[in-house]
Amino acid sequence: MSFQTDSQSNFPRHVAIVMDGNGRWAKRRLLPRLEGHRQGAKSVRRAVEFCRRNGIEYLTLYAFSTENWKRPQGEVSGLMKLLMQFIDSELEEIHANDIRLMTIGDLKRLPPHVVEKIQAAIEKTSQNKSMVLNIALSYGGRQDIVNAVLQVHEAIQAGKIEQSEVTEETFEQYLDTASIPDPDLLIRTGGEQRLSNFLLWQSAYAELYFSTVLWPDFDDAEFMKAIEEYRSRQRRFGMISEQIEAEGRRS
Repeated sequence: MSFQTDSQSNFPRHVAIVMDGNGRWAKRRLLPRLEGHRQGAKSVRRAVEFCRRNGIEYLTLYAFSTENWKRPQGEVSGLMKLLMQFIDSELEEIHANDIRLMTIGDLKRLPPHVVEKIQAAIEKTSQNKSMVLNIALSYGGRQDIVNAVLQVHEAIQAGKIEQSEVTEETFEQYLDTASIPDPDLLIRTGGEQRLSNFLLWQSAYAELYFSTVLWPDFDDAEFMKAIEEYRSRQRRFGMISEQIEAEGRRS
């Protein structure tokens, strides 16, 4: 990877992407589905480079959902192999460019040798500061919320917190994403217009952008289209336009 940071005004701080369309990309070309996933890995590289170059601090990629375990075993095994190959081929460049790798989701369901490689990569990059590449693996938004509820309940039972102290801010500290901000922009490629159980709590106020482009074809130009659409919107967070404009004048 080659990076040259160029911080842009009014860019999102955190972008999350549902990388959809690998299988359809391959099917249209009469290729095996895994070839679509291989080409999709190249788009991951491009997306990381784009974010690092444009000063986007956090990139969360929906790589494998809890529901994806239902796919044919051959495809699941192939995806695990591609994940390991991606780490092997990209980790040194990721580390050299001061990018921290992290994951969200239930890694315990992944094969032990895959978990070992992921954890080694996370440890190697743990002190990097310029950007976070966050991979959602065996992740589901509903399960994330359920797990947080159970942890809050345990904390109350143990006397660590009082029930009256449970707020949205408290609850967020028990989600998988506790250490990173909520996404500002959530992109889904491939033409579908749904969240598919991705960052359900965290995306409450994210700007949503749906692209008809299949993930292997999602290049810098398509990414910039999403950014420009994001920049054209006014994020009000429940307020009215006049309030937002007044705050902008005061700042």
